[in-house]
Amino acid sequence: MDFKDYYNLLGVSKTATSDEIKKAYRKLAVKYHPDKNPGNKQAEEKFKAISEANEVLKDPEKRKKYDKLGSNWKQYEQSSGNGADFSQWARQGGGRNYSGASNADDFGGSDFSDFFNSFFAGQYGQDSDNPFGSQGRGRQGGRPVKGQDYEASLEVSLEGAYMGSKRMITLGEEQLSVTIPQGVYDGQVLRVKGKGAQGRRGGEPGDLYMHVKIISDPAFTIKDHDLYCDLHVSLYQAILGGEVNVHPPKGSVTMKIPKETQNGKVLRMKGLGMPVYRKKNEFGDLYLKIIIDIPQNLSPREVELFTQLASLRP
Repeated sequence: MDFKDYYNLLGVSKTATSDEIKKAYRKLAVKYHPDKNPGNKQAEEKFKAISEANEVLKDPEKRKKYDKLGSNWKQYEQSSGNGADFSQWARQGGGRNYSGASNADDFGGSDFSDFFNSFFAGQYGQDSDNPFGSQGRGRQGGRPVKGQDYEASLEVSLEGAYMGSKRMITLGEEQLSVTIPQGVYDGQVLRVKGKGAQGRRGGEPGDLYMHVKIISDPAFTIKDHDLYCDLHVSLYQAILGGEVNVHPPKGSVTMKIPKETQNGKVLRMKGLGMPVYRKKNEFGDLYLKIIIDIPQNLSPREVELFTQLASLRP
């Protein structure tokens, strides 16, 4: 039986914060979730392993127990050789400095790895040296346990993020209507309460966490709440000034081009960017970079006129 290093499974250090553990788990869960890897047994096993690691490390008390017993397990392995049975060492009182009763149910269920069950849930009887008390693996009942959370990716168009929308998604055999709020941003995590796995022993179900990805738009780039795009104008509009139509998500507007506008100049249209999430009537700005289109295939008369114009400049 190999030791399971839960920190290594999640790719975090032993000093990682709760937020770092949560972030690492969610990233891996999205990657290895069975829905994204149908028929891939390796991905399925990886998903089970990271779920087991998260079940322990996300809870401060469980993590404390794991850290304490994990250190003792290493000491025992070094003194007794590889392949040692940790549960036998526990029965012999190797963990007597640890107080409190624990079993697999206390850590989220009995469907964890052999390491986990041996590590936390061996059947030890009533021995006073038993670090786990009398609540062995066969104990019935126990506290309610919340179901496992689900993770999913949710692709949203720029227009959908701007306006907000509803989306039908398939969750197992269930069709679920999900509301996408106005102003969601790339990388945001939306929670749908109670749509994760069912809880055990009367525990509440887990939640569904959807990781938002804004689909690249051919015209606009999002930076924070602002929108950026290139605005092509003719040489004559740039020199003489004029008006052009602009089509941001908020709706078509007319943009005034000042006379003698230089190529590359950036013009701002206030309040025409993305809405600020959960802040009513707050919007970013729209930034337009002027791109001057030089006329091509000039006629002889146009060449003559441009030549005359050039001669007027010192």
